[in-house]
Amino acid sequence: MEDWAEVRRLRRAEGLAIQAIARRSGVSRNTVDGRWPVMNRRGIAGLPRDPLWTGAEPQIRALLAEFPSLPSTVIAERIGWTPG
Repeated sequence: MEDWAEVRRLRRAEGLAIQAIARRSGVSRNTVDGRWPVMNRRGIAGLPRDPLWTGAEPQIRALLAEFPSLPSTVIAERIGWTPG
């Protein structure tokens, strides 16, 4: 994100051309001219906001209420959750 901020500053504040910014920053013109990722509080915009485990949340909460220090690997095993 720091690189993006510098490219943006050079383009908007100093009015440098895309090719000049690319040369100065050591990236391609496509990178300078392309759309940079937009970050928000939850991560990269455009990605799904709901976690994969939303459907299993009641089971997870019940297990944690009964066993507060239960490791996540054991929880995943007990609810049958297999994604990565």
